[in-house]
Amino acid sequence: MRLNDFDYELPPELIAQQPLAARDAARMLLLDRSTKSFEDMSFAGVPAILEPGDLLVFNNTRVFPARLLGRRRGTCAQPIGKGNPAARDFLKAEVELLLTRRESDDVWQGLVHPGRKIRTGEILVFGAGEIEAEVLGRAQFGLRRVRLVPDPGEPSAFTGGGLGATLDALIDRLGHVPLPPYIERPDSPADRETYQTVYARVRGAVAAPTAGLHFTERILNEIRARGVETAEITLHVGPGTFRPVQTPSVEDHLMDAEAFEINKDAAKQVNSALHDGRRIVAVGTTTVRTLEHSIRAGGGQVQPGHGETSMFIYPGFEFRAVKAILTNFHLPRSTLLMLVSAFAGREFTLQAYHHAVSARYRFYSYGDCMFIR
Repeated sequence: MRLNDFDYELPPELIAQQPLAARDAARMLLLDRSTKSFEDMSFAGVPAILEPGDLLVFNNTRVFPARLLGRRRGTCAQPIGKGNPAARDFLKAEVELLLTRRESDDVWQGLVHPGRKIRTGEILVFGAGEIEAEVLGRAQFGLRRVRLVPDPGEPSAFTGGGLGATLDALIDRLGHVPLPPYIERPDSPADRETYQTVYARVRGAVAAPTAGLHFTERILNEIRARGVETAEITLHVGPGTFRPVQTPSVEDHLMDAEAFEINKDAAKQVNSALHDGRRIVAVGTTTVRTLEHSIRAGGGQVQPGHGETSMFIYPGFEFRAVKAILTNFHLPRSTLLMLVSAFAGREFTLQAYHHAVSARYRFYSYGDCMFIR
């Protein structure tokens, strides 16, 4: 398959830059795969299109302020001090570190900008020195491995839970919400709440599972009152969700691995729904990938536990668990659009997208959504 097969024209003004005042005020495009028809709705009407006995599965990952802004101090071998004439230039240099994956309490993988200029052994300083990061080396996909060191003079250093907890507290204080690159504004304090689902519980994502941003406690209560069952799994969304497909053939693209966890209760709920033939509705593409990976790894049953998935879903994929999807609108040529095309059919999906453009829907993370059944 070619990348052009998943392209569409989107006026830039339709890319939502801010959330709506009310989470559940988004528009929703209802797609029916059996009749190849779609209907304009409001997300507030989602309880009415769910059926008693449905199992609605959420991704409860929690976004943390993973974007650190700081400066370069020098290298371990040749630290730059006040006596070095180059010190002034280095201290002026700005650097960005996007933490993506934790290896241990203090060692992370992350994206560094400007990456080409920053060498192994260099020290990056954040805040007023509350955190220093030593660049340990390279990892896959242009990532760097870094060791974070808290300032020993910090009142919270190494107390109240150890090194990992200390660093988490400092990251929360100094970090910025890692808004997607198509949101062309700095993050604001409000984004810490609005770029987070109301059921977010497990810290670890650098991007929100955005289909879940529309839910409110009121909507969740209405859904449960209809006899719809709910379950939560965890997949920590990484920056690979925004990485473009650059291989000549779509099938040759490699997905970044992302960590997931399914607890015993959730596994039991999913397996029960599968056994009974009840509909499993996935909230978001991350939930789809987790469930479809797990049912294959478990030989037809979802097993509790944790692991990683780099599953790439594109047309021709056989869905074994998921029967309906709630999802936002995705970028042209993206792996997320390919997943939706695999579920609904490429031509039908693009017809729906063209309708959404002409009807002036709001696109991407803070935008409107679609329900595919």
